[in-house]
Amino acid sequence: MLNSQRTFVDAVRKYCSERGIVVDVRSQGWLLMMQKGSERRFALGYDLGLNSSATHRIANDKSATADVLEVCGIPCVPHTLFLSPKLSEYIPPAGSWEAMLQLLDENPNGIVVKPNEGTGGNSVFKVLTRSKLELAVSTIFSSNRSLAISPYLALDEEVRVVVIDYIPFVVYSKSRPSVVGDGKRSLLQLALADMPSGKLSDILPDMLGDLDPSILDNVPLAGQRHTLNWRHNLGRGAEPVLLEQGPTWQACVDIALMAARAISLRFGSVDVVQVDGTWRVLEINSGVMMEALSEQHPGLVDAVYHAALDKIFS
Repeated sequence: MLNSQRTFVDAVRKYCSERGIVVDVRSQGWLLMMQKGSERRFALGYDLGLNSSATHRIANDKSATADVLEVCGIPCVPHTLFLSPKLSEYIPPAGSWEAMLQLLDENPNGIVVKPNEGTGGNSVFKVLTRSKLELAVSTIFSSNRSLAISPYLALDEEVRVVVIDYIPFVVYSKSRPSVVGDGKRSLLQLALADMPSGKLSDILPDMLGDLDPSILDNVPLAGQRHTLNWRHNLGRGAEPVLLEQGPTWQACVDIALMAARAISLRFGSVDVVQVDGTWRVLEINSGVMMEALSEQHPGLVDAVYHAALDKIFS
């Protein structure tokens, strides 16, 4: 999809058209310049400029986010920062490898190694062995200046809360792709037969890369549900499911708003996860991307972006 065809760009264009605001789309849809009389506003990527530069950088830095939340006493998934060897002058004399190995040894269920900045689940590795750790680290450092390591947690659920000035506008869970066994076909056969063709390209690389080949050949019992991905990323096949107000909705909103206030996030999304019945913050995003949600609820997505734009042009 071209940048100029993004849901975000369409929402901004619609908003400006309805209000007599001139919008100039530049940099292949990545830069939007909005002009209302003598007032000019910009949007870059998915950032509308409502957040301060410090808030924006903290939200986009997984280890910094975890550090701030920990200091504020807000339950979160810890993320430990490691710098690329290209930044050797900023790395302690002892280096990073032994500290990485220590985190692996301290977490028998595995660790998750990912770029310290970035979204979408790209270059995210579940690591259980030293050789896999070495592969993950070298892969990430080949194109990133830093990475973050967190313990692997068996998540009961992951929920995203989109906030504007500390008001929850959208709350939805991320439902991972799954199949139901029939007692005859293997897990791989079920996935190939039951998954929509448009989703297979998102799901298969992770299945083939993360799951043991013997698991793919397993034949689930009839009626047994099996998830196809340990990730909850919408870009990896998960589906957004709107939550209705209730205990789960309230618990997610409460902790998300605490996290937003901790870093002074005016507009963004907070991902919260449930582990053993307890909710904690996984990460925060200062740019709000809602491509997957717009496929099911385009009016809701427009309403969110328009409400944020109202704050800019108020």
